[in-house]
Amino acid sequence: MVQLAPPCRPIPPAPRHTSRAVAWSPRLWREIALIAVFYGAYTLVRLLIPHNDAAAYTHAGQVMRLEHALGPNIELKLNHALLHAPLLAKAANIYYATAHFAVTLMVLVWLYRARPELYRWLRTSLLLATGVALIGFWVYPLAPPRFLGGSGFVDPVTAFHSFGLYSSPQAGSLTNQFAAMPSMHAGWALWCAVALIVSVRRPLIKALAFLYPIVTITVIFSTANHYLLDAVAGVLVMTFALFVGLIIHLRENRPRTAKDHEVTNKTTIVESMSRSI
Repeated sequence: MVQLAPPCRPIPPAPRHTSRAVAWSPRLWREIALIAVFYGAYTLVRLLIPHNDAAAYTHAGQVMRLEHALGPNIELKLNHALLHAPLLAKAANIYYATAHFAVTLMVLVWLYRARPELYRWLRTSLLLATGVALIGFWVYPLAPPRFLGGSGFVDPVTAFHSFGLYSSPQAGSLTNQFAAMPSMHAGWALWCAVALIVSVRRPLIKALAFLYPIVTITVIFSTANHYLLDAVAGVLVMTFALFVGLIIHLRENRPRTAKDHEVTNKTTIVESMSRSI
C-alpha cells in the first residue's frame, strides 16, 4: 500500500520583531491611573489654594504697569476687536472652555498608541510643567483682565451671555479663577504643538500644530482671561519642562556600553546564585 505523506501544515508567519520603544511602552492601566491621579491632584490643589483677592488684584496692577512700560497693551486691543464680532466671540468662549483639555488629552492618547518611543518624554514634560505651574498659582495669585473692568476689559462670556468656562457662578466656584500665572493654556498648547511636530511627517498636520498655540494665545488674550506676561511665563515653564524631560528620556535610552552589559551580567549571575541557594 502506498503511504501518503501527511498534509503540509502552513508555516506560521515569523513573529514581528517588537521594537525596543514599543517593548518599553508603559502599561495602559498604569498610565491611566497616573494621569487621573495627577490631574485630580492638580484640580484639588487649585481649589485648595487660598483665594487672596487683595494679592490677586495687587499683582494684576503690577503686571499691567509692567506691560504698559514695555509697550502697547495688545490684550486690550484684541479684546475690543473680538467684541465687534459676536459670533467669533462666542466661538472663542467655547474654544477657551474646551480645547485646553480636549486637544491635550487627544494628543496624549494618540502619542501612547502611535508614538510610544516619544510618549514617556512628552508625558513627563507635561506633568512636570503642570506641577511647576501649581507653585506659581500658589505664590503669585493673579486676577485675570476680565476682572479689571475699570481698565476697559470686557468679559465676552458676560457680554454675549454665551457658554464659557466661567459662564455660571457654579462653574466659577469649582476652580480658582486667580490661577493665571503662568498660563497653562499657553503652556499646554505649546506642548501639543511640539508633540505633534516631532511625531508626524505630514506637512499639513505640522502646520496646524504650529498654528495651534498661536490661535490659543490669541484666544486667551481676546477673551480677557490672560495677560501677555503670564502667557510668556507659561511658554517658558513648558519649554523648561520639555528640556528636562528630554534629558531624562535620552539618559534612559542611551546606547548601552560594554560596562553596562558587564554590570547587567554580574547582576544576573548574583540573582541566579541567590535563587539556587
